[in-house]
Amino acid sequence: MLPNSLKEFVQDLLTEKEGNSVTIEAITPVGGGSINQSAKLQTTHGSYFLKYNSASLYPNMFALEERGLDLLHNADEIYVPQIISSGEVGEFAFLLLEFVDSGLPNKTFWEDFGMSLAKLHKHTAAEFGLDHDNYIGSLKQSNSKYRSWVSFFIEERLEPQVQMASLPSDIEKMFSKLYDRLEDIVPSESPALLHGDLWSGNYMTSARGEPALIDPAVYYGHREMDIGMTKLFGGFSEPFYSAYNSVFPMESGWEARVDLCNLYPLMVHVNLFGGSYLSQVNSILNKFTA
Repeated sequence: MLPNSLKEFVQDLLTEKEGNSVTIEAITPVGGGSINQSAKLQTTHGSYFLKYNSASLYPNMFALEERGLDLLHNADEIYVPQIISSGEVGEFAFLLLEFVDSGLPNKTFWEDFGMSLAKLHKHTAAEFGLDHDNYIGSLKQSNSKYRSWVSFFIEERLEPQVQMASLPSDIEKMFSKLYDRLEDIVPSESPALLHGDLWSGNYMTSARGEPALIDPAVYYGHREMDIGMTKLFGGFSEPFYSAYNSVFPMESGWEARVDLCNLYPLMVHVNLFGGSYLSQVNSILNKFTA
């Protein structure tokens, strides 16, 4: 149940933004989130999507998510829900977005998705990282800037997760061995604007049958990180990859490096959900350090 204090605040916020009195007429819980409470708000001025949680549990999570959504929205390459507001009300933090009605994919859904992501990845920056830190899931994600992708990948992605996990010594040694080899494995590219957490649960099909991105963990990184994530839990449809490559061809051997990129999200899963993902980590480390 939506807390009354938050409901009243959102009503007042929408009234101020719309210039007319807005009343929330119905609240429908929305599933799919493992961290936050979420709901569809049906109002006298249309429908909205609300996420909320304890303000102290994940400090600034929604404000940082708003900044990430704003970056993706301003790139104007793929549909991103419009941001209404984020903030805190008493003990609660919230993020309010337009409500995106879902539908069935149109005939060119995967091609459009692949081409749009490729265009997004052409948005670049001088360094890898971002001007602020954010979250991936419920874990803090540091985005300190580096000129070198390999240095960023080690210091800002892999090593923090390794230290958090208190891994067996043999696996830690394999990580160290991998670090020494990364320069020879990963092709050099300019920083790309990434969604940052692009698995199948973080895109939607809009009512018009078009792809829409949600729940980002944005930063400027190596674009193979986004591509790798699309394959972590089964992979997107093949036309997605063909269309992507028609706009922004991947470097030779990218398929073999997918597992390397997925060491980061897998280590995030180790730290969030336990050691059941450690066998996948171990297998990937063996592949690249044998």
